[in-house]
Amino acid sequence: MSRRLVFLLLSVGVAAVAAGALLARMIGAGVTLESGTWLPRARPVAEFHLQDMSGRNFDLQNLRGHPTLLFFGFTNCPDVCPTTLATLAQVQRQGPLPGTRVVFVSVDPERDSGASLQSYLSAFDLNFVGVRGDRAALAPLLRSLNAIAVREDLPNGAYTMDHSATLYLLDTQARLVAVFSPPFSAPKLTADLHQVDAARRL
Repeated sequence: MSRRLVFLLLSVGVAAVAAGALLARMIGAGVTLESGTWLPRARPVAEFHLQDMSGRNFDLQNLRGHPTLLFFGFTNCPDVCPTTLATLAQVQRQGPLPGTRVVFVSVDPERDSGASLQSYLSAFDLNFVGVRGDRAALAPLLRSLNAIAVREDLPNGAYTMDHSATLYLLDTQARLVAVFSPPFSAPKLTADLHQVDAARRL
């Protein structure tokens, strides 16, 4: 085999390795999360149409242009929701992934008005975004993220909501790139988001 051919093959090999490394970085491969799972391929989120706390339309376009931590819950939630929101408030103060917005999606439209969401979320962080919609409007987003929200009637005539407690990380194109499962730890979640930030800057 001639030196020229060997050099050519080596050059092609180096270029292939470089291209592979670049592609891996572009799709976030190699991001190791302590408290979550990085998806091997970003997943698109279905179109949906909800309302923000001021009654304005809130759809997929509102999730583009910045990373988003999305969480389903309701203001009458006794434990999981306030605990998770308190943890997210701690994480946001550290700013591990610049530009990240926290979006709280109510699964209890009968009781959660825009005003009640505003009052509830402001107790944790004034920048948290609350959105709501009726069950039909919520369905596409729930299905797209494989999340659940089920009403459970209580013996006293009241009701509660059983819902997914997962945190969903969306990228700047509003695609699902990672999921985090409870119980949540502010230090671990902060460290994971630092990892994501470092990877996207490579």
